Amino acid sequence: MNIDRRMFLGAASLVAAPRILFAQAATERRFVFIIQRGAADGLNTVIPYAEPAYASARGALAIDPGAALKLDGTFALHPALPKLRELYAGGEATFLHAVASPYRDRSHFDGQNVLETGGRSPYQLKDGWLSRLLGLLPRTGKEAIAFSPAVPLALQGAAPVTTYAPSTLPEANEDLLMRVAQLYEPDRQLHPLWNSALEARGMAGGKMKGGSGRQDTAALGRIAAGFLGRADGPRIAMIETSGWDTHSGQDARLAFQLRGLDGLISGLRDGMGAAWAHTVVLVATEFGRTVAANGTGGTDHGTAAAAMMLGGAVQGGRIVADWPGLAPAQLLEGRDLKPTLALDSLIAATCAEAFKLDPERAVRTLFPDASRQVAVPRLLRV
Repeated sequence: MNIDRRMFLGAASLVAAPRILFAQAATERRFVFIIQRGAADGLNTVIPYAEPAYASARGALAIDPGAALKLDGTFALHPALPKLRELYAGGEATFLHAVASPYRDRSHFDGQNVLETGGRSPYQLKDGWLSRLLGLLPRTGKEAIAFSPAVPLALQGAAPVTTYAPSTLPEANEDLLMRVAQLYEPDRQLHPLWNSALEARGMAGGKMKGGSGRQDTAALGRIAAGFLGRADGPRIAMIETSGWDTHSGQDARLAFQLRGLDGLISGLRDGMGAAWAHTVVLVATEFGRTVAANGTGGTDHGTAAAAMMLGGAVQGGRIVADWPGLAPAQLLEGRDLKPTLALDSLIAATCAEAFKLDPERAVRTLFPDASRQVAVPRLLRV
């Protein structure tokens, strides 16, 4: 089968420091943005096993087609993603390939800045596209909340965000909490912040008790679901994952990362209950990795990567890829997977569909300096 330039429509650890961010909107639709910090290798996540040049281009890093989890006659998932394969089979996952933001250099910091702000170049914009999205939605009652010592750039902006970081310290008793509340009560600044922190603690339902060490990824997903699944809970979330910079020993490291991601999504799905039917999860990274391996069994910073859309609201069971090919003459600068789908277009289209926004207004707000938007096939269920 010739897959060159064909549109396929059928459409450190992962949680070394997991951070989750939420904001409430007056809608049943839930939107979760998961960022893979460190430049995830899309070619060995969503594997183009039928691409004629894949095995030779990847060399020792090529995934054996016999071990990969087949999606269709062209693409497969890494063996560490069985739960995502189940979602795909159930029509609740779409995988998109050769995706990239406008950024074309190779700095993690600059690439993440472009991805999170929605600018055309690093530090062009000062707030995040996710914060600007909040400004387009009717909001009731709750502020945005960050399970993090600090608010990530994607949520920085006019929309207020409260931070709440899980602790491994022993849980404070109720008497101490009451005394601190009394101490802060006269203070105009600390009193509302403390109340907000206690409210977040209550919403967690005791699932984030200290003293147990690092959370496993499935538990992290269930914790996030505990917030998002509530009728009075948040409707928008961001989850940060790190550890995707696989310059060496990529086989074992990438498998570990992907098992974590698989568990995170599985825990989120299992914990959401009926709310999963209204949920859209978008997974993306700042840029991809080189097609060829380097001398230490890893890959270096590249350009295009893979993105994922998951959830009960997703019109799934599809691969979306205007595939550019992996032959030497088809690579960007002779080394990278060439981008054929703009991440800006994907994000704007997803948000517009999810929240029934005017597509043009969504693009202008989230990506004010975006170039001409490429048409994206319908992504969500009506």
